Amino acid sequence: MISLCEVVLLQPTFFLILKKISMKTLKCAVYLTAVLFLSALTSCKKQDQQQAKADNFIIDSTKISAFFAKHPDFKDYSKDIMALYRERNFRYVWYDKGGRNDFSEVLYNRASQIGVEGVPAELPYLNEFQGIFTTDSDKPDFNRELLISSMYFFYAKKVYEGLDPQKSKQLGWYLPRERVSYVQYLEELIKDPDLISKDKEEMIEAYYNLRKSLQKYRDIRDNGGWGKILLPEGKKSLKPSDNNPAVAQLRTRLHLGGYLASDSKNPVYDDELRNAVFTYCDKQNLKKQDVITKEFLRDLNIPVEARIKTILVNMERCRWLSPDIFKSGEYIAVNIPSFDLRYVRDGKTALESNVVVGSELNKTVIFSGKMSYLVFSPFWNVPKSIIAEEIMPGIEKDPDYLTNHDMDWNDGDVRQRPGEGNSLGLVKFMFPNQNNIYLHDTPAKSLFKKDDRA
Repeated sequence: MISLCEVVLLQPTFFLILKKISMKTLKCAVYLTAVLFLSALTSCKKQDQQQAKADNFIIDSTKISAFFAKHPDFKDYSKDIMALYRERNFRYVWYDKGGRNDFSEVLYNRASQIGVEGVPAELPYLNEFQGIFTTDSDKPDFNRELLISSMYFFYAKKVYEGLDPQKSKQLGWYLPRERVSYVQYLEELIKDPDLISKDKEEMIEAYYNLRKSLQKYRDIRDNGGWGKILLPEGKKSLKPSDNNPAVAQLRTRLHLGGYLASDSKNPVYDDELRNAVFTYCDKQNLKKQDVITKEFLRDLNIPVEARIKTILVNMERCRWLSPDIFKSGEYIAVNIPSFDLRYVRDGKTALESNVVVGSELNKTVIFSGKMSYLVFSPFWNVPKSIIAEEIMPGIEKDPDYLTNHDMDWNDGDVRQRPGEGNSLGLVKFMFPNQNNIYLHDTPAKSLFKKDDRA
């Protein structure tokens, strides 16, 4: 039996045979040939479309809204899903003639264990995903295709993007976020699935260190955590050579935290324990000391669950920092909790300095930007909140308040004139931003000598 597509190839032969008969018959034959030819073309076109659909697995875009109605937990990703399939001319992402691609399996393993990334969320519709990835069937299916695409955006946005920028500003984090196209990023991952497993690519290095610590502290928690170190009544501290049950507790605590190789239960404060205490101080950014005071014990006695929460918070903060900052030739990093600054050039610390930060009441905000210029002998434009809360009450008490503080009115605002008493000191370091954040000198030099510089 000859298909219509094959008939097209045979038609010239029919025409030669029909030339031997009458013109009337010939006209009918030519007409018949034309009909057969057009029918054959139409049929071939349909077959080509069907073949293309079979090869490329075209998504029916009219069914996408129904999918999200059935899976509302993924509705936030509907625009991303539409953008993804428009980019691919509505071809399937996860299935082809060979079945489901290998990257989908890698992605499922990551998304189903998203807690490892410090994300307090679980993959929605886990039973459906288990049905997709635990059965032998890899037959293409519209519902499966959109589930896997939704899983990708769920994972990418939770792990790489993190908290909404507006919410992070409410926490005092004014970090400029880079706009990332997760549609384009998916194309890169499909070409090279190993990218999702490579550390130090999408996040700053601190993120991956925190991820390791998270697992360590979760293991400690699951094994019972650590108890409190209690000084005997009347004892104010532990010193090297002390023989005390609290020393054995200290030894156990440092061993569990990974600062001591083994736990001998020895109640004597020996050199091995002293070195472990020094290591703890270094890792926790504490002043190096070997005398275990009550303040030191307060830090050691922080419950493991609280440490885990701190790690989770800082993993979230790391998501807001571009790794490009630390890949640059030079950068300045201010560590607010430890009151210090590092200037790094070519991967090495070229300068370290103490800094003074805001108090608990007036917290220093978190920010990153490109430093572009310095201002020497700056004016200080007093913030409106300080004008309202301090300057105006000061003027009511003392009409010469502004003069006595080297201040004057400037277009309805108050500014402090340059000089040694200026609150900004003799220089300020500028990285222009809409939040008016900058680093500056101070006339109160004595503050730098304090341990607590908030």
